[in-house]
Amino acid sequence: MLPAPADSFFTTDTVCIVHDDCVATHALAPQSVDLIVTSPPYNVDIAYASHADGGSYASYLAFSEQWLARCLEWLKDDGRLCLNIPLDKNKGGQQSVGADLTTLAKQVGYQYHSTIIWNESNISRRTAWGSWMSASAPYVIAPVELIVVLYKRQWKKIDGRRESGITRDEFMEWTNGVWSFSGESKKRIGHPAPFPKELPRRCIKLFSFVGDTVLDPFMGSGTTLIAAALHDRLAVGIDIDAGYCDLARKRLLAEASIEQQRWYNLVEPGEVQV
Repeated sequence: MLPAPADSFFTTDTVCIVHDDCVATHALAPQSVDLIVTSPPYNVDIAYASHADGGSYASYLAFSEQWLARCLEWLKDDGRLCLNIPLDKNKGGQQSVGADLTTLAKQVGYQYHSTIIWNESNISRRTAWGSWMSASAPYVIAPVELIVVLYKRQWKKIDGRRESGITRDEFMEWTNGVWSFSGESKKRIGHPAPFPKELPRRCIKLFSFVGDTVLDPFMGSGTTLIAAALHDRLAVGIDIDAGYCDLARKRLLAEASIEQQRWYNLVEPGEVQV
């Protein structure tokens, strides 16, 4: 059963949404999380409701260092982080985002395990050809993203119930480090940067046990929480925007069979805590 932090947006026995800034929140105890699955802001001017997704690259890296350090505090010694980030970006200047954030995470104190390449199949991030059919200034942009797998102190997981809930075929397919599945529709979800449920589903079943606590510190529309709830994990989400907290709540009720009557309360149905 999950605790009910005083600043929760809503909480049930198995799901907790916290409306707060993940860098500043005190909602989670140190060493209380088994797995973090998240996709942080990319610093490419996405129109989030309550986060300015722009600024200098130096300020973006400083912000990334802050939230990575907080997440490291929350992880158990055998806890893992699955970090969905772009390979690179060209908006506002070419930057090696994947390499830079991986290096930064190691400097913060994470241990590196592996990198999964996510082939988004039907999504292209191409925004310009550069110099057309000329060597003067062509752009090379790969329509893939990364899922960087990191851990805190030890890779072998010793905590938890040791029941994975993963099938043989899933294990064989997902331990191949190239995953191919489609992205998610912004319009369908109602969020400017959703990832598909398949991404956290694979990470949760491959890297956590049944009954483990799964966190998304940039919860957004709540996809990680839905996947965790559907696969018998405890789910915690943090988001700075109250509207996204309410969107996640509604999706959990609709897609994960979270029973509304099991709320501990905190806010009344339909209300948004601000």
